[in-house]
Amino acid sequence: MFVGTGSDVGKSVLNAAFCRIFMQDGYSPAPFKAQNMALNSFVTPDGLEIGRAQAVQAEACGIPCSVEMNPVLLKPSGDMVSQVVLNGKPAGNKSASKYFLETNRDALFAEVMKSYHRLAERYNPIVIEGAGSISEMNLWDKDITNMRVAEAADAATILVADIDRGGVFASVYGSIQLLPPNQRKLIKGVLINKFRGDESLFHEGRRMLEEISGVPVLGVIPWFRDIFIEQEDSVVLDHLKNQPQKGKINIAVVRLKHMANFTDFDSLRHVPEVNLYYAESEDALTAADIIILPGSKNTIADMEMLRHRGLESVLMRLHQNGKPIYGICGGFQMMGKIIQDPDGVEGNVSQTKGLGILPVETVFKGKKKTEQCRFEFLNDDNVKGSGYEIHMGVTKVDGNPLCRLNNGENDGCFLNEKTWGTYIHGVFDNASVIREILRQVNPDIEINFSLRDLKEEGFNKLAGLVREKVDLERIYGFIRK
Repeated sequence: MFVGTGSDVGKSVLNAAFCRIFMQDGYSPAPFKAQNMALNSFVTPDGLEIGRAQAVQAEACGIPCSVEMNPVLLKPSGDMVSQVVLNGKPAGNKSASKYFLETNRDALFAEVMKSYHRLAERYNPIVIEGAGSISEMNLWDKDITNMRVAEAADAATILVADIDRGGVFASVYGSIQLLPPNQRKLIKGVLINKFRGDESLFHEGRRMLEEISGVPVLGVIPWFRDIFIEQEDSVVLDHLKNQPQKGKINIAVVRLKHMANFTDFDSLRHVPEVNLYYAESEDALTAADIIILPGSKNTIADMEMLRHRGLESVLMRLHQNGKPIYGICGGFQMMGKIIQDPDGVEGNVSQTKGLGILPVETVFKGKKKTEQCRFEFLNDDNVKGSGYEIHMGVTKVDGNPLCRLNNGENDGCFLNEKTWGTYIHGVFDNASVIREILRQVNPDIEINFSLRDLKEEGFNKLAGLVREKVDLERIYGFIRK
């Protein structure tokens, strides 16, 4: 099990690394995270919703993802409210206080451990990921995802610390010493992550850290940017370049407060001819060749935010001037005439006007649609691929649909080649769709791109780096006992 001294220390990525290493070495691993809080989610083959990180880790294991890998998912829809997804299905919206103080934590923990045991019957080893920091003492009695899981699974637990943020000695020592003795003994080692510079300069520090913590430092992982692994947390967006570049096709994704599934744009980021950035200003949108409105966990709130910032009129002006604008899920809904939420599915605002670019109207319903799909554009049967849907809105289209799904249903709305919207997440993971939108800027462009190959290369490079920097013999010693 990988636990952390804090959030964003790299647990998810290291979990994926060991999933791939164990698979390469002939084992049958599977990931597990009891509770995940993220707006990046994915749909399992049987139509259930889990955190994107566990879907990525399942890919690293070479297996299909399943709901047992992440039985509880919290999707924030506001500053104090999250949608609770239990065993892949929505279980209502709850405030933080209600979720932590009024939920039967023992019953919830029993439920997540059922998922763990179902996984453990089919796979070995189970590679468990904790959440945030293990030293939040005020949350220990409510814990269903950190050391309580480690105890129940009797997991060899490895503490991950981010040296780049500073304070690594205090965070490692404090995290271990604050634990009750019965949990402290489960910590078998420490991994130092995101190290920059000459590792030999940390040899003395490594020795000192082992001395004060009482556990070995199992490895020092360098900071890297040249390995592609899909990220779970939108905090990664803060590290991306957010400006147009000359000589590239500039694609601006409108940055929304409640943006969901930002991994929809990972493929575009890795097309050599493309510079993708996240835009929050009129200048950044105006400089783009293509604009994309992404998904949102609170579409009405984000539409009103665009209006408040003055970006609604900017988007309308750019559309009228012929700039390509595409919408994904919540972005598709925002491109329509009106968005209604009479039952308060997303929040307290019952309706708002959309941009009015597409002839569609959306009403939120209590039932969430979660399906994987294959599609084919109706205006061009050479544009096709696969993706997945996650939405609670039902959209009436008074115009042409964008594509036909493999189940016979239509999806989205097509105004013209430069203006359309779809409910399909992952639509830009398909080379034919990328080629279609880029040809609106450069008609002669050709695309040779495979997301699957990019992912496999990333998993293997990451596994190779971790093998080089970590004491694998000791880690195998833990799991063979």
